[in-house]
Amino acid sequence: MAASKETGSPSGYALPLVSIVVPTFNRLRYLRPAIESVFDQTFSHWELVIADDGSAGDTRDYLRTLDRLPQVTVIWMPHTGVPAAVRNAALRKATGDYVAFLDSDDLWESRKLELQLARLRNRGNSEWSYTAFTNVDQHGTALPEELSRRWTPCEGDIFDRMLRGEVSIRTPTVLSTRRLLMEAGGFDETMRSAEDYDLWFRLALRSEIALLDESLVRVRTHRENHSADWASAYVGQDHTFHKLQTLVDRRRRDRVRRERTRNALRLASEHAALRSRASVVQTLSNSVMFSWRYAEWWGKALRILVRTLLPERLLGTYRRRRGRVA
Repeated sequence: MAASKETGSPSGYALPLVSIVVPTFNRLRYLRPAIESVFDQTFSHWELVIADDGSAGDTRDYLRTLDRLPQVTVIWMPHTGVPAAVRNAALRKATGDYVAFLDSDDLWESRKLELQLARLRNRGNSEWSYTAFTNVDQHGTALPEELSRRWTPCEGDIFDRMLRGEVSIRTPTVLSTRRLLMEAGGFDETMRSAEDYDLWFRLALRSEIALLDESLVRVRTHRENHSADWASAYVGQDHTFHKLQTLVDRRRRDRVRRERTRNALRLASEHAALRSRASVVQTLSNSVMFSWRYAEWWGKALRILVRTLLPERLLGTYRRRRGRVA
């Protein structure tokens, strides 16, 4: 694969090669502007590796035109429906010093790579970085809730803050050394959801992170990117916490177990809201083995069970009485 002709910089150092990993499956109307945002980058020493998860028709035709370009490689895959497997396929083909991720429906600002590389270079103890981002609609317009969305800038050793849910990292904002990604093992292909945060946790255990606190990525929200399997995110997080218990030191092990407990309670509560009694019982039964030592689990699990098992008529009476007392 040929890289850009640009091999140096005004300051005299050799420019690193950045491998840009893009997984895709159809959605041509979003894919085109995503790819255009790559070609619009002010930093041009990159290779683009697109892993196609079995697209058809116009999307496949468009990818064939890209595959003829010297900076682009397209990996043709049978459809898997597993984002982790698709990203890993591209990651294995990457040859760059750094790897940047871009989903096929999101957009980069033109100076994203340039500014992010400079920030990472200036923070020598960090092997990966991320930027702020803006959530946009299908047309690329910022969502109204962006005005009130809470954003907490986090940098350095972020593992504990990630456990507490304080860190907001979106996949298209991440730039990492390829070496760090390979050491961490890439994306977990057994996961159908939350595979990105699973990897970020493992990166955070190995390296501090650099933050570029500027919105350089537009993350698109639309009907096609919402999974009907809403519970998969909770199941994915449980899988991650289970793995982390074997990777962290004793000091952090209890923190991981507590967050795993809270994740199970959130999943049980969602099932309870849907009046899915069997799912509530199964979730709580599965979590008791690692949650029994925490008073928080016993208190909330009991309330969730009462809310689930009481007949709807009695539950309504209970809620009205609680309202009058309050």
